[in-house]
Amino acid sequence: MTAPLIDSSLISRFAAITGERHALTGESDIAPYLVELRGKFAGESPLVLRPADTAQVSAILKLANETRTPVVPQGGNTGLVGGQTPMPGQGAIVLSLSRLNAVRAIDPVGQTMVAEAGVVLAKAHEAAGEHGLMFPLSLGSEGSCQIGGNLSSNAGGTAVLAFGNMRQLCLGLEVVLPDGEIWDGLRSLKKDNTGYDLKDLFIGAEGTLGVITAAVLKLFPKPRGHEAIFAGIDSPETALKLFRLAQDFCGPLLTGFELMPRIGIEFTTKHIEGVRDPLAEPHPWYVLIDISSGQSQEAARAMLEGLFVAADEAGLIRDAAAAENEAQRQGFWHLRESMSWAQRPEGGSIKHDVSVPVARIPEFLSLADRAVAAAMPSARVVAFGHMGDGNIHYNISQGPGEDTEAFLARWGEMNAIVHAIVLDLGGSISAEHGIGQLKRDELAAIRSPVEIALMRRIKDALDPHGIMNPNKVLAAR
Repeated sequence: MTAPLIDSSLISRFAAITGERHALTGESDIAPYLVELRGKFAGESPLVLRPADTAQVSAILKLANETRTPVVPQGGNTGLVGGQTPMPGQGAIVLSLSRLNAVRAIDPVGQTMVAEAGVVLAKAHEAAGEHGLMFPLSLGSEGSCQIGGNLSSNAGGTAVLAFGNMRQLCLGLEVVLPDGEIWDGLRSLKKDNTGYDLKDLFIGAEGTLGVITAAVLKLFPKPRGHEAIFAGIDSPETALKLFRLAQDFCGPLLTGFELMPRIGIEFTTKHIEGVRDPLAEPHPWYVLIDISSGQSQEAARAMLEGLFVAADEAGLIRDAAAAENEAQRQGFWHLRESMSWAQRPEGGSIKHDVSVPVARIPEFLSLADRAVAAAMPSARVVAFGHMGDGNIHYNISQGPGEDTEAFLARWGEMNAIVHAIVLDLGGSISAEHGIGQLKRDELAAIRSPVEIALMRRIKDALDPHGIMNPNKVLAAR
């Protein structure tokens, strides 16, 4: 794509669409939109536009398409692969969806919600709760991430085991195409076999094919009973046995199964205020098991107690603590969800968001730990995640006192080591964070030529001028 850098007269034309107040050009005003959450990617942009509605988004994209101006859609700016960050030298404008923040409708009978792209995930939870329902997507960033970004990255989170990721939680979309045309696909039907399922093109596309402006989301009845247990165990192999037991014992009532190492507990209790170790003695590994019941709190408690007895008799648990109330249950989850942030005070951290078949998680951890130790003996592995769906956040923290810059300079090398093991086990190098710019070149190397060619055909068909989030997912041509 050849795109001229945006000039002052074009900035004025864009600003006329949103109004000057919502067309940011000042350096300090733009700065928060140019750096991603971890600070790994920093970009440039002459203009941040904050449209008020779908019509303004349409007008912006129509003008951008006519003038070949690159556009980078952005939600809550919580992505971790640089998909929402404008790259230097492109002259791209940032399109912030934060003002499209209305919950347009809730259907308690059909159990659906129509939410605009800028609705913060926590607000969607609250809106569903007002009708005795829940939206089950749960993320550590739910106080700031937005529905549009969740859809564009096909977010997963802690409840995928029971409810699926965003692709499974969405029934319909409203999308503004790169030429400004609006596709109204806000259908709430659970059965609709009339042709291609177009919404799946845009979910997980990271804003490279169009801009999601609203969605029909699936809602679910709130559980009448909710229980959780935090258990210390010997190893990932033990965790796998315990997971299979929990599946057999709880069936669809098993809503979460998280795996954590001792070092993760140590980092979190050390650096995150208000977090404590639920167990009196240290253990090599831990699991957090979450159970929901549509019947009653007593039914959930009985199932939890039965699972604990069965696991204890099988010799799978060294020690355990059951949540005595909802606040304690939330405390268990806060510990788990804070584990990534707790690595920051320990210095540099090289991240991996990978998935492997559930049965191969212990094998992956063993192989990866040995490979990392051989390449970087002082590194500290903090591997944790959603064991129930095979998604492991395999993070590597620098050794104490090491030079952070030198450590992070080996990011690509360590990615190559870990990802090679993942692929050899039939896994994926991106489980829930997406591709963005971080894994773009790696994607091109691991996917077949047929797959890459199909992706390019779709991109070229929908966005022939290449204005939508260029150089993300696929390299621009």
